[in-house]
Amino acid sequence: MATYFKTTTRNYSDVKVTSEGIDTNEFLEATEGLVKIFDLFGSVFAVVQNDMNGNVKKIRERFLQNPVANATLQSLVRGEMAEKKKTATEGLLWLTRGLDFTLKSLQQSEANPTEELSVSFTKGYEATLKKFHGMLIRPVFTMAMKACPYRSDFYAKLGSDQGLVKQDLSAYLADLSKIVTEIQQFYADNKL
Repeated sequence: MATYFKTTTRNYSDVKVTSEGIDTNEFLEATEGLVKIFDLFGSVFAVVQNDMNGNVKKIRERFLQNPVANATLQSLVRGEMAEKKKTATEGLLWLTRGLDFTLKSLQQSEANPTEELSVSFTKGYEATLKKFHGMLIRPVFTMAMKACPYRSDFYAKLGSDQGLVKQDLSAYLADLSKIVTEIQQFYADNKL
């Protein structure tokens, strides 16, 4: 029986990372699969999902303008910098923050098997996105964290074989972590 992570179009383990950077199209496909995981939460994470999808759209639009020149996320950002534009660059920054939030929340959940998702995701939010959100956005996220589904319900939706879910989730998060770290390092190195 396949887990959620085996049903997406592409996983982060399938995203090529070369000396030139992270393959843009493959990254976007993997990210679309990750964003769909919030469907398993119900409508509570619609704000997160909509924000992430909006940022995917900004990056994809830039990519499609010139798929060769924008083949990697790094070349896409450098191209925008040269043109004094920043739509996709800011989209990637916020998308990476959203990915980091998801990563840290699921890692927290994975490391604490008796902890409810509301606690894990609150800790993930506090460690990642909270510092970037103003007083108008924070309450929206606080409400969303409190409305997380029960851990047992969520994990059951990831797959019927919980041993396999744990194995696939662990591998998925390790691959996602590599991608997020690579993007964060690129932004730090370029003072973006």
